[in-house]
Amino acid sequence: MEAHTFFLYLLIILLAARLFAELAVRLKSPSVIGELFAGIVIGPSLFGWIEPVEALKLMAEIGVILLLFEVGLGTDIKRLIRSGTKSTIVAILGFAAPLVFGFSIAYWIFEQPLLVALFIGGTLTATSIGITVRVLTDLKLNNSHQGQIVLGAAVLDDVLGVMLLALLYEFSIGGGVNWVNAAKVLVFVSAFFILAPMLAKLMSLAIRHVHDSSEIHGLIPTTIVSLVLFFAWLAHVVGAPELLGGFAAGLALSRRFFLPLGVSLHKDEEFSQTIEQQMKPIINLFTPIFFVVVGLSINLREIDWTSSHVWGFSFVLLIAAIVGKLIGSFFIRENWASRLMIGMSMVPRGEVGLIFAELGRFSGIFDNETHAAIVIVIVLTTIIPPFAMKWFYRHYSHLLEESK
Repeated sequence: MEAHTFFLYLLIILLAARLFAELAVRLKSPSVIGELFAGIVIGPSLFGWIEPVEALKLMAEIGVILLLFEVGLGTDIKRLIRSGTKSTIVAILGFAAPLVFGFSIAYWIFEQPLLVALFIGGTLTATSIGITVRVLTDLKLNNSHQGQIVLGAAVLDDVLGVMLLALLYEFSIGGGVNWVNAAKVLVFVSAFFILAPMLAKLMSLAIRHVHDSSEIHGLIPTTIVSLVLFFAWLAHVVGAPELLGGFAAGLALSRRFFLPLGVSLHKDEEFSQTIEQQMKPIINLFTPIFFVVVGLSINLREIDWTSSHVWGFSFVLLIAAIVGKLIGSFFIRENWASRLMIGMSMVPRGEVGLIFAELGRFSGIFDNETHAAIVIVIVLTTIIPPFAMKWFYRHYSHLLEESK
């Protein structure tokens, strides 16, 4: 592709992402839905202005790495430990049930290959902590009893999801399920999770020292992006997906990070906050490109919409995705209103589900119809819960306040 054509493509993508994101937010939907729809509109599904060429896919890869960096940056491990058994039950059952349901439906009912069924189940495990936090904050429930359980569960759900993503990545590049290689990957990824944040934290102290003595603006974004890209490369070296490196770097630089086994480093809340503030514009520039490219990768014209298979597959997976996340909340001791609100808070898939789906498509695991069905489920499970939670809160807030 010639440079001027690429510039035009990028211009259209950025403007379309912003326009449709603004429209989605005004319609009380998550901005990620607008960015995904932007890709569908300008891509082969509708107008056909832009194809998902390699240069755009590379920029989308940077976007998803920075997105996972932001997820790691907002992860609160201490919250997870304090939240106790209720969050753990909600997270583990909310992770395992959709995985089992999705796999069973795809493998036994729709007779999908083993690897495809595993990817489908894996995609349904995701919970978008960003969307969940946004809705809870809107309802002023983020610091409530239910909010603390949900946020603790969402943190653990993120960690389990990233570990599963590493396994699925190994299966995809290996061409099939190999449990010996999977065990090796888990060992490497576990070591990476333990050592990488420590190394990143030490490097951040060096960055802070240089920042204090530097007279040139822009040192923090430059060095932090370099750090994220380094850990993305390091993750690939140990056999994990590159985006895992972004997650580990974000986790280490979080203001809520602490080292295991009681070892701690000097904490600087102000510097950590400066990192978050100065990285926001870069993250906000690259991550919409990822979601638009996901939309570009979907060609709705190639799908047989008259096929009962597509609609039946999407509908059954949608039910499994919702029920699977609700199950965990009904195994904790709360009144029925709190259980239902906690369960609904875990349903949104959002950007995390799209990461799983895109890995499946990019690896050639999903064909176009399967990928489209998965994206339909992700979109519906992202749009429906915020409206359902707000309606539920208006009618049953008194029951939520009674639960302690």
